[in-house]
Amino acid sequence: MTNPGAASSAGPIPVPPWRPQPREIRARTPISLDRIVDVALALVDAEGTDGVTMRRVANELGTGPASLYAYVDSREELLQRVHERVIAEVVFPDFADLGWEDGVRQFALSCHDVYRRHADIALLSFADIPTTEPSLAGAEAMLAAMLEGGVPAHVAAWALDRLSLYIAADAYEGWIMQQRFGGSTPEESEQLGRAYFDQVGAFFAALPKDRFPTMTSHLTEMMEGDGEERFLFGIDLFIAGIASHVPR
Repeated sequence: MTNPGAASSAGPIPVPPWRPQPREIRARTPISLDRIVDVALALVDAEGTDGVTMRRVANELGTGPASLYAYVDSREELLQRVHERVIAEVVFPDFADLGWEDGVRQFALSCHDVYRRHADIALLSFADIPTTEPSLAGAEAMLAAMLEGGVPAHVAAWALDRLSLYIAADAYEGWIMQQRFGGSTPEESEQLGRAYFDQVGAFFAALPKDRFPTMTSHLTEMMEGDGEERFLFGIDLFIAGIASHVPR
């Protein structure tokens, strides 16, 4: 598997006009933007995005909050930088070898795994457009693979958007489960929350069968499958839905 973002580019990526413009660094402090992002990411991993404040990051670096503003304009920009660092971990598959269906599936699994390793970082993807070179190169490769596979252009373009939203939402729910049930990973929290899911099953089983005959008679199907299995099921639904638009 290769990462398209690692390839050299024929031209520079422009700075998105809605993002802070490059600034001239005037601070005389032994810190750097990379080091600031390192510290902020460590706080995210330990406590979630709410744990990141300019003061806490500055304290970890042994400096004052004012020093950070030579590198970032705000806490929001810092968190954007952290999110960009995290999505750089996503591995984009070789779509030419796999085809678009398996390529989309492997991308989804990699992105989901990366988000789940970093607390609630998926929250930062909502209402944001990835503009780093690796993410743009990956999106380019995925879009090209779908078009080569016969997916209509508007379906492929919208699928990229909806797929990313689904992946992030599922990963973020896993973080919420960790906060509710405890555990160091979403999988562990799911096990710790088994009593809750057992109660949910008992609630549905106790529903009046004359009023809810379908749900009560298919309780096993409604309750089976862990979070990972259900995520994969959703990805396969996405892929099948996209494929249904390919002219036969």
